[in-house]
Amino acid sequence: MTLSRRSLLTVPLVLAAAPALAQGASPTNADARLGDRGYGPAGAKVVVQEYFSLTCPHCAAFHKESWPQIKERLMGPTGNARMVWKEFPLDQLALAASQVARSLPAERYEGFISALLASQDRWAFARGADNIAEIAKIAALAGMTRAQVDAAVADQALAKGILEMRAAGQSQFNVNSTPTFVFNKKVQPGAVSADRFAQLAAEAGA
Repeated sequence: MTLSRRSLLTVPLVLAAAPALAQGASPTNADARLGDRGYGPAGAKVVVQEYFSLTCPHCAAFHKESWPQIKERLMGPTGNARMVWKEFPLDQLALAASQVARSLPAERYEGFISALLASQDRWAFARGADNIAEIAKIAALAGMTRAQVDAAVADQALAKGILEMRAAGQSQFNVNSTPTFVFNKKVQPGAVSADRFAQLAAEAGA
């Protein structure tokens, strides 16, 4: 199945058409799949939120070039920082891929999104590719069947929850591009080097 790569500029309309969340509620209250997906010590002094899109080349570059060093330097057992991933899909294909990622057990999430980001050229940008079939090949390595992948992509409640996550990033932190990082409450747009990430984390924890 080849999906449209059109922008998700209709997000506000999609959310407006759905019932509003109760005051104080969040998508995570209703669906465990929308709970935090992160890496690093649970009690870390610095929590970094990464708003990313699985079809964003800049996000892929960050995860390939900077993320392995950041994990080792800042987020090991004695580290003081934690990464929490927040989907910010830029198009319909990124939304579908995020739905598959969120349908995996939490412990398989990071490996799966890393694999997707490392292979964008194959599943996202190859001319004439069957996008969902290519995503399903990667998902199979994480234990998902093709039927489970198709069910995840068709799950409108899950799609709505991911779009609410994106809308929350826009309203709370003025996120309008990917990747965007939030170091505690300090917003840093754009991919950053491991050294710059470490500097920002140190400033946020000071």
